[in-house]
Amino acid sequence: MDEGPRPWDVARARHPAPPSPPTGDGTPRASRVTLSQVMAISDANPWGNVHGGTIMKLVDTAGALAAVRHAKSRVVTAVIDQMTFEAPVHVGDLVELSARLTWAGRTSMEVQVTVVAEEVVTARRRITSVAYVVYVALDQNGQPRPVPPFAPQTPEEQRRWRAAEERRAARLRAREEHATP
Repeated sequence: MDEGPRPWDVARARHPAPPSPPTGDGTPRASRVTLSQVMAISDANPWGNVHGGTIMKLVDTAGALAAVRHAKSRVVTAVIDQMTFEAPVHVGDLVELSARLTWAGRTSMEVQVTVVAEEVVTARRRITSVAYVVYVALDQNGQPRPVPPFAPQTPEEQRRWRAAEERRAARLRAREEHATP
């Protein structure tokens, strides 16, 4: 006995899923990730400011997703190279995190994550944090594995690549300085 279309089939036909993001082409666009979350009382201190650690966890989540999209494998956080807290985030703010790959080497990748807080009622938006996080791609045994080539396309993406190369060189110099007795 035919009961007709099921409600979820009707909903799917009316509202098809958006197309999947392009993946695997090595461009910054293919690894881009945006996360949004409303900040709750449990995320904040007694004065209503969201804890920096809460923002850092969201940054790491968004950054790791961008790295996974590029590497097509699991990743581990290797370095939080830099993170700024330029303005507070408050309870009730809608926090939007945008993550983009800026550089890729043999097994590691740098991701820039920008945090924007929006006062939902007024639609006032402000950048609250920017972070640069380095991830290492892992194989099924938990060992570093090569990542696909990364190809910055636009002049802005190429500028970000050069800046990432400078940050990488500074990290390597600092590692050498700390290793030398």
